[in-house]
Amino acid sequence: MSIHEECGVFGVFSPKSANVAQTVYYGLYTLQHRGQESCGIVVNDDGLFYSHKDIGLVGEVFTSNVIQQFPEGTMAVGHVRYGTTGKNSRRNCQPIEVNHQKGKMALVHNGNLSNAWELRNSLELSGAIFHTTSDTETIAYIVTKERLTAPSIEEAVSRAMNTLDGAYSLILMSSAKLIAARDPFGFRPLCYGKTADGMYIIASESCALSAVGASFERDILPGEILVFSKDGIESRREHCGKKDKKLCIFEYIYFARPDSVIDGISVYKSRFRAGQILAEKYPSDADVVIGVPDSGIDAALGFSKTSGIPYSMGLIKNKYIGRTFISPGQNERTNQVKIKLRPVEECVKDKKVVLVDDSIVRGTTSGQIVKLLRDAGAAEVHMRISSPPFLWPCYYGTDIDSKENLIACHNTIDEIARIIGADSLGYLPKESLSDMIGSSDFCSACFSGEYPTDIPLDTQKDKFEKRLSEKNK
Repeated sequence: MSIHEECGVFGVFSPKSANVAQTVYYGLYTLQHRGQESCGIVVNDDGLFYSHKDIGLVGEVFTSNVIQQFPEGTMAVGHVRYGTTGKNSRRNCQPIEVNHQKGKMALVHNGNLSNAWELRNSLELSGAIFHTTSDTETIAYIVTKERLTAPSIEEAVSRAMNTLDGAYSLILMSSAKLIAARDPFGFRPLCYGKTADGMYIIASESCALSAVGASFERDILPGEILVFSKDGIESRREHCGKKDKKLCIFEYIYFARPDSVIDGISVYKSRFRAGQILAEKYPSDADVVIGVPDSGIDAALGFSKTSGIPYSMGLIKNKYIGRTFISPGQNERTNQVKIKLRPVEECVKDKKVVLVDDSIVRGTTSGQIVKLLRDAGAAEVHMRISSPPFLWPCYYGTDIDSKENLIACHNTIDEIARIIGADSLGYLPKESLSDMIGSSDFCSACFSGEYPTDIPLDTQKDKFEKRLSEKNK
């Protein structure tokens, strides 16, 4: 079992008509690591919306023929999804599109509402009919409802933010405006940049700006609403400063790409520093340091630098196989681990190995990797994890909705080491997280149990699916 984040969002506002669909395509391709279940693009051509979305990877869904069918336009939004709320079906693909009395709207969302259950209940009792099981549709309903009385779409978004609780980084497209909004806690990243020809780009991560030739302008502030229109850029900050900043710490540990900078902090440097801390806190008399690709490599380099133990590419990743969690059965998942990762025998045979990875969830994958190294002749395997143990569910977009499958909830560190077959095991200390990123403005509830919002009434990932099933009985 791996940890996954909900999705990535991308938006374009161009001063003149352009091939914005292709720009979004490149942006989503760069954000593919944030969601691999489905993707979608909506283009605005003078108030007319053209869309395409489906299950699959960006390169599979958006073939050259599909991209060529989009007209040129001045705005577009795109989305890559991994669903933390709602099943993986085409109806849950984003962007969400709405036609209402005041016009059209397309919405993409990264995060998870902690009060989604209550909001959806209230909307359904007032007559709302839902077509998806994603909480993104709840956001779309609330914004649409507010728009009926608000003087502008940005005012409707601002009013909606008074109701929404939890994590949301949004990009919303109307007929004439592109709007970006980030929740007051700033759980999920969101930034914008500008190309040389005056095109504005909004993205979950700065790496996606670079991919389309945009220079980074700045991160969107927690609570900020940024409006792009023919009149320029307007920043609304009435929701800023209402909450303490709580960016998800796992963005730095695993979710974001190493070449991204989030809220002024380099993802690569954070992971490198985590490895250094591990070397200081849990040293090992070893011959070689290796990282689990791709998520453990940066921390492994940091461990090597501080410890003086040579780093080696001891594991090779087959980049043409799907993620291990896709397999329905444990046996198939085990087989995929063997195909996905292969040890380099020359690097590990007869050697004491430090193996660095970003996390341990269930322990199954970690155990398989340790076994791969032993089968390749490793004399010892000492595992180091660049995050603290997972002990609590996450309600803000990370796919951990219960304690049931968290190995650290039921075993001591020594017991986990024995279960996965490692000679020793060391986790990044919880108190070292602020040292890792050089800031204390983060959410680490999955490690501490200290939640910045109220705990949701229903915490199950498929809560809306079960509700529909009960209604249809």
